Amino acid sequence: MRNKFLNTGQPGFHPLRKINVALRGLRFAVVADFSVAYKLALSLLVLIACIAFREWIDVAAVLIATALMLVAEIFNTAIEALCDFLESNNNEKIGIIKDIAAAAVGISIFVWLIILVGETFAVTNNFLFDK
Repeated sequence: MRNKFLNTGQPGFHPLRKINVALRGLRFAVVADFSVAYKLALSLLVLIACIAFREWIDVAAVLIATALMLVAEIFNTAIEALCDFLESNNNEKIGIIKDIAAAAVGISIFVWLIILVGETFAVTNNFLFDK
């Protein structure tokens, strides 16, 4: 694809190619990073339960929290890979950069966990006490 700012690449805009690249990146993140895979699996379980009980606001909350957590996790993976590519030796500044990226992931995981646990209890209570 053509980069307008660098004036490089081939001309033409292909939205399907962009979608393909994004899906390929997500697939790589799920396959290569176990933390992404298990978090996605947990979210899908809670999401299925929310859909089964037709709790649409809960579905939206789980989707948003999962998306934000995945974005933070994927950015963290990309930052760590880039840092390792640029500096393979132990470097204090690179370590600080990785720690900051990990802190962003930690915050997103904390919020994701709160929402997932809350939604799990909400769905369980609906199942137990609606009868």
